[in-house]
Amino acid sequence: MKQGEQDQEESDNMVACFDRCECARLLGMVVRGTWPGGARVAMKAEGKRNPDGVVHGGALFSLADQAFGLAANNGPVRQVAVSATIAYLSPAKGDLEAFAELVAETGDHSLFVVRVYEGERLVATFEGVGIKERKARG
Repeated sequence: MKQGEQDQEESDNMVACFDRCECARLLGMVVRGTWPGGARVAMKAEGKRNPDGVVHGGALFSLADQAFGLAANNGPVRQVAVSATIAYLSPAKGDLEAFAELVAETGDHSLFVVRVYEGERLVATFEGVGIKERKARG
C-alpha cells in the first residue's frame, strides 16, 4: 500500500471511530469532512434545546469539542485535550456546524480554534489545546 493510501485509510478509520463515539451518537453529530489539521462536524438542534428554546450550552460545547478532537487526532500523532474554553456569542435555535482548524503547534502541544455556526451566523468560538503522545501511531 502506498503512503498516501495508508494515510487516507488511517484518516477514514479515525473518522469512523469519532462517528461511533457514544456521546456523538447520543447528540446526533455527523462528521462532514476532514483535512490535515481540520474537521467539520454537524449537529441538529432538535432535542438539544434548553428551557429557553435555544441550543443548550453543553450540547454546543460538545459539538465544538468533537470537532477539536477529530482535527487533533486525524494525523500520525494522538492528542488529548489539556484545556478547552468556549465563548458563546449568540443564542442558537437551529442546526449547527463546527469548523476546527489547527492554528499553532510545538513539539508537545497544538492549539485549535473551532468556530460554531448556525447557518452563516457565528454563534460560538472554542479554543482547545492538545498534548501530543510521545510516540507516533503505526
